[in-house]
Amino acid sequence: MTPKKIEIMDTTLRDGEQTSGVSFSASEKLTIAKLLLEELKVDRIEIASARVSEGEFQAVKNVTKWAFENDYLHTVEVLTFVDNGVSIDWMIEAGAKVQNLLTKGSLNHLTYQLKKTPNQHFKEVSEAISLAKERGIETNVYLEDWSNGMRNSKDYVFEFLAFLSTQPVKRIMLPDTLGILTPTESYEFVKEIKDLYPNLHFDFHAHNDYDLGVANAISGLKAGADGLHLTVNGMGERAGNAPMGSTVAVINDFMPEVKIGVNERFLYTISKLVESFSGVMIPANKPIIGANVFTQTAGIHADGDNKKNLYFSDLMPERFGRTRKYALGKASGKANIQKNLQELGLQLNDADLKKVTQRIIELGDKKEVVTKEDLPYIISDVLDSYSYEEKVKVNSYVLTHSKGLKPSTTVSISINGETFEQNAQGDGQFDAFMNALRSIYINKKMVLPDLIDYAVRIPPGSHSDALCETIITWKSREKEFKTRGLDSDQTVSAIKATEKMLNIITS
Repeated sequence: MTPKKIEIMDTTLRDGEQTSGVSFSASEKLTIAKLLLEELKVDRIEIASARVSEGEFQAVKNVTKWAFENDYLHTVEVLTFVDNGVSIDWMIEAGAKVQNLLTKGSLNHLTYQLKKTPNQHFKEVSEAISLAKERGIETNVYLEDWSNGMRNSKDYVFEFLAFLSTQPVKRIMLPDTLGILTPTESYEFVKEIKDLYPNLHFDFHAHNDYDLGVANAISGLKAGADGLHLTVNGMGERAGNAPMGSTVAVINDFMPEVKIGVNERFLYTISKLVESFSGVMIPANKPIIGANVFTQTAGIHADGDNKKNLYFSDLMPERFGRTRKYALGKASGKANIQKNLQELGLQLNDADLKKVTQRIIELGDKKEVVTKEDLPYIISDVLDSYSYEEKVKVNSYVLTHSKGLKPSTTVSISINGETFEQNAQGDGQFDAFMNALRSIYINKKMVLPDLIDYAVRIPPGSHSDALCETIITWKSREKEFKTRGLDSDQTVSAIKATEKMLNIITS
C-alpha cells in the first residue's frame, strides 16, 4: 500500500512565540522561516497572528516578500480572527495569502467568551470566509478548544463541522488547546470525525501539558489526521507544543503507513538556532536534540558498542546531523577512553590506559567535566608523573586570600619520608606557597631552582571549569627544564607542577 503523505506545519513563529518571555525579531523570523522551508523542508509554516503589533506586521511583510520571490507564498500562514475583515486587510497589506481563521470549537467558549449562539457564530464565520475568498485569500479554520468541545459538547462540534463542510475551506484544524487529551481520546475523536468526513483535510494540533504531545500526535495520525502542527524544541505556551524532533523520529521509525518530507539531518541545526534566538535552553536530556542524548557515559555501554554495537538503536545520531560521544568521568571505563583515543588517533598500552582511566575517574569524582580534547593533556600529565621516583610529596596545604591581608599558605611536605611544615605570605597564593617551600629547603640547606617562566592554558575544546594546564620553566645551576601540572584549579595545577620539580631535583 502506498504510504499516505502527511503535511507537517511548523508553528514555532506563531504558537511557539507564545512561550513566556520569547519574542523573535523581524530578521530572526525571516531567518527561521527560510530554514524551515528550504532546509528542514516542512510543508507549511504559521508565522504570526494578525493585528498584534507593528513589529509583527513588518516581520510578516519581510517573510512574505521572500516567500513570493521564491515560490513559497502558498506555504506561509497567518492566524486571523472573526473581526469584520480587519484581519483580512492586515494580511493583504502584509502580503500574506493563507489565513488560519480562529473560531470556537467548544460550546463553552462560544457561550461564555463570545456570548453568541451557534447560528450567530456560523454566520460570522461564513462572512469571514466569503470575504477572504473575494480578496484572494485561502482559508483554513481552527476550532479553538476543540478537545473540550469533543468531551463536553460533541453535538455542537459536529453541527459546526457540518456547516464547515459546505464552506470553501481547505483545511480544518483540530487543536487540543489546553493539552488535556489522552492518546486514546486523540485517536477516538479524530477517527470519529474522519469516518464521517473522509474527504475533508484535518490537521491535529497537540499541546504538551501532560507530556503526551508526541503520543497524542501519533494517535491522531493513526486515526486518519492529514496533517500535524509541531514546533521546534516543543516551544509554545505553558508546557509547549508537540516537539518537531521527537515526533518526526517516531513517525519515520514506527509509522510505515505514512510519509513526511521533513529533513531529519537538519533537526539539530534548526533546534540550536531557535535555542539561540529564543534564549530558551534545550534540556540536556531532550530526545533527539539534547546535548546528552547521543552520549554514552557508562563504560559497559562503550564496551558493548565495541562488541557488535550492542547499545545502538535505530536512533543513530548521524540521522540528525550529530555524532555519538563517549563521556569521560567517574563512570568511564577503559572502553569509553579507548573510543575517545581512537577519534584522536592515539594508542596506549594496557598499563598506561589503566593509569589514565584512574585519573579521569578522580576528576569525575570532583564533578569535573572532562572532554575528548583534554585527553592528550591528561595522558601527558599522568605518564610524566610516572617518569621519576616519588621522593617528595606535598601532603597538604591551606591557601588563604582575604581582602586587606597578604595571601598566605601553610604547607606540609615529606622529603625522603621526613615531614616538614611551614607557613609563609606572598604576593599571591602560589607565591606564598613557594615562599613556604623555600623556607623548608633553606633550613635543610638545599637550593630550589629559579622560576623563570609560568604559563597557564586551557586545553582546546575544554571547559573553563574543567582542566587547566600550568607549565613552569625552572633554571638551576646545571640545567633549565619544564614541569607541567593539570587540575581544574589553576593554583593547584601550579602546585602539582612544582611537586614534579621537587622530585626531579631530589632524584
